[in-house]
Order: sequence, then C-alpha cells, then structure tokens
Amino acid sequence: MSGGVDSAVAAARAVEAGHDVVGVHLALSRMPGTLRTGSRGCCTIEDSMDAQRAANVLGIPYYVWDFSERFKADVVDDFIAEYAAGRTPNPCMRCNERIKFAALLEKALALGFDAVATGHYAKITTDAAGRRELHRASAEAKDQSYVLGVLTAEQLAHAYFPLGDTPSKQLVREEAARRGLSVAQKPDSYDICFISDGDTKGWLAEKVGTAPGDIVDRSGAVVGAHEGAHAYTVGQRRGLRLGTPAADGKPRFVLEVRPKERTVVVGPKEALAVGLIAGSRYSWAGADPVASGLVAADGDDFHCEVQIRAHADPVPAVAKVATDAAGAAELVITPASPLDGVAPGQTAVVYVGTRVLGQCTIDRTVSAVPVDA
Repeated sequence: MSGGVDSAVAAARAVEAGHDVVGVHLALSRMPGTLRTGSRGCCTIEDSMDAQRAANVLGIPYYVWDFSERFKADVVDDFIAEYAAGRTPNPCMRCNERIKFAALLEKALALGFDAVATGHYAKITTDAAGRRELHRASAEAKDQSYVLGVLTAEQLAHAYFPLGDTPSKQLVREEAARRGLSVAQKPDSYDICFISDGDTKGWLAEKVGTAPGDIVDRSGAVVGAHEGAHAYTVGQRRGLRLGTPAADGKPRFVLEVRPKERTVVVGPKEALAVGLIAGSRYSWAGADPVASGLVAADGDDFHCEVQIRAHADPVPAVAKVATDAAGAAELVITPASPLDGVAPGQTAVVYVGTRVLGQCTIDRTVSAVPVDA
C-alpha cells in the first residue's frame, strides 16, 4: 500500500473478495521526506500514514517493511550507473522487477502468503492449460501493463491486480470516496519517486559529477559545448545552446550520448528515426512465444507489436532471438515503421493484441537514416 488511492481500493477489493489481506507499505528511503511536494515524490511519512489510515478503515493488519537498502542498490544505484554509461533507464521497471515482484514477493512467499496484490491497472488471465497471461487493462488510457512487462511466469503466478477491469481512474476515486477512504482525491505521484523535486539534471550532477565536453554533429564537427553528458537524453531539443547553427537553419536534437568520450551527438529530427532495436537483457512474461506456438512465426521470426514508452502507441513489428557480435543471445525487434527517439537503456515491451509477451532493455539501436543523408 503506497498511500495512494489505487492501492487502497485494490486492498479493499481483495478484502471484499474474501481474501486474508495484510497491508504492507514499503519504506524505500533511509531519509524519507515528512511531506509530499504536491504530486511529486513518494515513500514519505505522509504516504505511510495515509496507507495506515486506509488499512484501519478496511480493518486489516498493516506493516511497514524496510527495503531501503535493496532499493538503493537495485534501483537508485542502477539508475546512476545507467546514466553514467550514457543510457536512459526506467526506474519504475527496475522497481517492479527487483523490489515489488522480487524482494517483496520473496518475503511474502516465505511468510506463507499466496500473492502480492497491487493497484496496477493490468489483467491476468488463465488459459485452458492453466498458464497465466498478462494483458492490458480494460481502459488503455490508464493501462500499466508496460511497466509490468518485466514480470516472469513465476512472478505472474503470485501476482494479483484487482483494478484490471476498471475502465477509469475516476471510477476508482469515486469508489474510494464511497468506502470512506481519505485518499480518494489524493494527487497521483509522478516523475522519479526518489527525485522528489523533479530536478533530475541537478540530482545527477551531484551523484555523477560534471565533465565538460563537446557537442558534435553526425560528421564529428564541433558545434557546441556541454558541462556534463549525463544531463542529455536522446530526443532532447531544448537547452543545447549550440554555437554553430545548422546549415538548413532547422533545430537539432540529441541523437547519441557518449559519456566515455564526453561527447553529445546532435542532428536533424529525422535522424531520430530508429529502424531496429536489440537487447540482451530480455525475458518472457510466460512461455517462450515461438517455442510454445503462441505467436505466428516465420522460422525464428515472430509477429508482434512493440511499445517503447509507458504511454506510447504500440507499433507492428517482427522480432526474433538472435546472437550478437559477442556471441550472446539478444532480442532483436524490427518495427514496421521507424520508432522515434529511442535510447539505449529504455525498455521495449512486446505484445500480441492485449497480451504481454515479454520485454528487453535496449542495448543498441540502428538508425533508419544513413549518416550521409
């Protein structure tokens, strides 16, 4: 129970369904803020108190479990390391993968519980063979299956999403009010939970430090300077302060970040188009889709849709597991139309219809636009 309306209503529905429910709030920071800043931040003392009040209304036991050490190692430190390597990580994916459905689930199972229930908007169904499947929520506008794409078959076997069939967040808020839950109108948290003021650039500067370098175009010509490559992300347009304008007068965008060389590469918007993505850190939300015959396949290739951001539209694609130059297996995804502004470190989740097949953390991309174009 995060202290928000979704998890409070999820707990209420679990109780109403006849389950033996215990509310757990995760303490993920060693120095939590006393109060939230509007919609920013989470894991504050206020959030913990809101969760406890909801548990009291529902008449269920309530505990705070301290996972701050593991959260720092598996999510915060990973976030810093990824940015230092010039990648764009998704800490929500890492939290679901390593905290909520790993550390939390491990402890829950060890204590004899059957499942971890959360307020995520996603659905789990069971096929004729008894295998569990992860699907989009009823209302795609609130669908959160993307951030759950890291879950494995074993984790899905012990996951429970009571809000999956709810068409809208407003209905959840109205239900919370009817149930007498004080969080009915509490603002949603957003941005990165452990950077409560929203200043990711400043936070990273403190953690990674600054290292001035060059901003270059695709030919390698220097067109500007920066104070630290970690402050830039692929697709960024604002804040570049380029000293040399483009020949065609059009704005330029960040195409690549090379922290080891302390270099940021910029170019035209059309150069952000990506024709192929691949990642060696991949997993299936169930059985291997090709080996199990879940998807239409042509040899090792299978047809799917790929989504590269939580709120992006899915794009038809062909995917396969192949061997990279170093001999490691990787998931290779070729979209039917180029993807815009994809960065290494992002997560690509693959679907067939509403069903989540699996995901990969993107290691490399191939531009759809030649350098000399």
